[in-house]
Amino acid sequence: MTYTPREIVATVALGLPAVLGAGVFAGFAPAAGLAGWWVLPALAISAFAALCSAFSTADQSHAYPDVGGGYGYVRAQLGVWPARLTASAHLLGRCAMAAAVALMFGAYVVPDQPLIGALALVAGTVLLGAVGFRFTVGVSVLVSLVVLGVLALVVASSFSIAPVPSAGETGTANELVGVAGLMFMAFAGFERITAPHRGERPHSASALKIAIPVLIGLSFVVYLVVGAGVLRQLGSARLALSPAPLRDALVAADASALVPLVQIAAAVAGVAALHFVLLSAHRTLTGLVEDGDLPTRLKPGVLTFAVVVGSALAITLMPIAIALGVAACSTLFYYAFTNASARVLLQNDRTWPMRTACLGLGLSVLLAMSTPVPALLISLAGLGAGTGLIGLTATLREKRAASRQHTPQARTPGRS
Repeated sequence: MTYTPREIVATVALGLPAVLGAGVFAGFAPAAGLAGWWVLPALAISAFAALCSAFSTADQSHAYPDVGGGYGYVRAQLGVWPARLTASAHLLGRCAMAAAVALMFGAYVVPDQPLIGALALVAGTVLLGAVGFRFTVGVSVLVSLVVLGVLALVVASSFSIAPVPSAGETGTANELVGVAGLMFMAFAGFERITAPHRGERPHSASALKIAIPVLIGLSFVVYLVVGAGVLRQLGSARLALSPAPLRDALVAADASALVPLVQIAAAVAGVAALHFVLLSAHRTLTGLVEDGDLPTRLKPGVLTFAVVVGSALAITLMPIAIALGVAACSTLFYYAFTNASARVLLQNDRTWPMRTACLGLGLSVLLAMSTPVPALLISLAGLGAGTGLIGLTATLREKRAASRQHTPQARTPGRS
């Protein structure tokens, strides 16, 4: 199947708003605290891991077009329990990512009441989805232009004025791999194009063969340039303490007049990224219901409410640095299972060689295990608790179904 340049541009534009979220606006602060300037080469490792994982999800999406994301792929290829582990990792990662995006929005747009701003963003985004709003190609292009335009202004300002001498530098090269794991979440929105939702037109394999590297590559360049700009202007020590690095970089560069533009871009990017995150979590819950791992009587509205409650709890309980770490670690575990299932696809279902899935699997495990210890422990605990809860729910449902089958029907009185 052939593709046109217009199709490639549309596909990349559709994916960019899902990628340019909390990572570019807030991710550099905790990363700089761990590795300083080493965060920039760490981005290359993150991008490569994301590229391999994107290839795997794209192949599986074409092999199983009616299956709901990674949970469905793993269930079809590896079985029930690996799929439940995958679903737990994905749901925890989505809730943590929703918290990170919402807290980023609060820090930039409502700095006096960031928690209230974060919760308001979740409520507003859910209401937008409820009234039928969708990020079409046209809307996605507009969002991308706004965000990229403001990021360009931040970078230009950061490099146009000499920075104030920094009070010191933080981080070491020893944290290179850990920061690569932390920054993986900055690229994790690629499923917006590699695994479209039901009802959306799937992208052709030939178009994705170009669009995926372009999307990941463009995102990498954006993150690299923005990271270099804020690091130059603030220094790693000041950057590590900043709740809103792009805003503080503008203030330090004597460009405070541009701060409202950054707030607009943060708001637009926050809504776009959160919309994708919530929709992705809803799809996994829907798959669990359809396969009987959750009660089949659960309605879409109940699933939406569950996603909102999980996101609100994460917002309330996790500071943004922890939320970013848990989002990255849990998502990496999710892609470890997704890459593992992609390894056993038949050759006819492949666009990319099996070694890309092998690389994705190895990198996902390595980066997940290298994330900051608090994030790793929370992720492992959540993974265990979520998988156990899903398994228990499915077991109880099966027992009730079996008991109903073996219960003798009451006899209707009749003549003897």
